Amino acid sequence: MPNAGLSAAQLASYQEHGFLVIEDFADSANCLRLRERALQLAVELAPANDEAVVFRADGASEHTSNETFLSSGEAIRCFFEHAAFGADGRLQTAPHLCLNKLGHAMHDLDPVFDRFSRTAKLSAIAQSLSIAKPQLLQSMYIFKNPRIGGEVTLHQDHTYLWTEPRSVTGFWFAIDDATKANGCMWALPGGHRLPVKARSRLNAQRTAAVLDVFDPLPFPTDGLVPLEAKRGTLVVLDGAVPHLSGPNLSEHPRHAYTLHIIDGSARYLDDNWLQRPRLPLRGF
Repeated sequence: MPNAGLSAAQLASYQEHGFLVIEDFADSANCLRLRERALQLAVELAPANDEAVVFRADGASEHTSNETFLSSGEAIRCFFEHAAFGADGRLQTAPHLCLNKLGHAMHDLDPVFDRFSRTAKLSAIAQSLSIAKPQLLQSMYIFKNPRIGGEVTLHQDHTYLWTEPRSVTGFWFAIDDATKANGCMWALPGGHRLPVKARSRLNAQRTAAVLDVFDPLPFPTDGLVPLEAKRGTLVVLDGAVPHLSGPNLSEHPRHAYTLHIIDGSARYLDDNWLQRPRLPLRGF
């Protein structure tokens, strides 16, 4: 049945593991249209070398006090890979080929991303997950460019998009085939039942994001499983499930699109790093 949401078996698997892999969810042609639009935006918006903002998800945090990053919740901004810069501090190739990602409001500000993000099929999944009032909070187009695509260390999305009660859910789309060679995602089955280990929040001056660590012990890693995915695959992620992706050391790009939603019936904290004072949240 079209737009029927998750089957009972899919829902049970999601509840057991904290994630669900749905192959052939997005039409390949729509994925390619999104890819083309992302590359157009990269060419149009990538700033000059001196204005480049690096985004790292490997434990480094130079972006967390940058105004370009902190105000990107209601904008479309370009963020660069650390490895794209040479020893002289200059980009080694054209700026649009050096990006880590676009973020974080393409789903509200660009019509191509809006159409991809707001579908009856996604709305039906949110309904299956008993999300009472789904609100599209954040979008990221991740490039994972060949040879320079950086790793994303093990983390929980709820750390960065905190609601009370916890409600953040990730919709991750494979725009290119994602393999172990080019940096596919890995997740910890059942890890969503572990406590959330940290919370990112704005400091008192609202000039930087800081991390409150509740539990310094690392996540277990021996149970991680790779989520290799063909173009069009959707991975649904509980906001507490630990997941990571490796660097892309291959010759092949690994483009992906991530959409994070929250339940509007939960309280989104006003010291979360991502704020949208002039761009109200909308649903599907």
